[in-house]
Amino acid sequence: MNSNTTVIATGASRAIQGQEQAMKLIFVGDPMCSWCYGFGKELTALTARHPELPLEIMVGGLRAGATDVLDDNGKQFRLVHWARVEESSGLPFNRGALLARRNFVYDTEPICRAVVAARRIAPEANQLAVFRALQRAFYVDGLDTTDGAVLAQAASAELAEQQFTVDAATFHKTWLDSATIATTSAEFAQVQAMGIRSFPALLLEANGQLIEVSPGYAHVDQLERQLDAALRSLTTAA
Repeated sequence: MNSNTTVIATGASRAIQGQEQAMKLIFVGDPMCSWCYGFGKELTALTARHPELPLEIMVGGLRAGATDVLDDNGKQFRLVHWARVEESSGLPFNRGALLARRNFVYDTEPICRAVVAARRIAPEANQLAVFRALQRAFYVDGLDTTDGAVLAQAASAELAEQQFTVDAATFHKTWLDSATIATTSAEFAQVQAMGIRSFPALLLEANGQLIEVSPGYAHVDQLERQLDAALRSLTTAA
């Protein structure tokens, strides 16, 4: 860290002293949102700096239930965004895989449901790492992440890396389960009720109060400053 960041981190630590158990970060996103893909890298860095703040992930369903086939205009629209995310984050994108897709429906419900399935199967796992593994499957590996079997392979492989014994067949069964489908749908509704209309979004929950940390993509040092401001607002209110 540079000296400025160190001061910010120290200030944040003071602000949460004695309140750690009442606080957590909430990341709201969609694995097939390109800015969420870039944000994953920054959020990973932020959570490494703040292990005292648990992270909860909520899925928002960017294009959940979409039925329209992604045409050439839709592909070009996404490539423009991908270029901006790549420039900001430095993360790679597999453009060729997107351009080669035929009859592809950009439905994000299946991949969001995979996030929920991972949480149900292994709640103690690093859910952000699972989220990012699913993102890599789409953005880097160029896989069809609307396919439950593909999602099960990607998620179970990440869970195995974390020493959770979950085979792809078991994961796929949980992904297909009606309770997983219902939980995913309810989470979409909850995110809408929270007033979140764009992703990514990062919130701080403190004693039942939600404070906006970042309403969109930001680099880790900027997130640090915004988190510090949110934490300081709590001490001021107190």
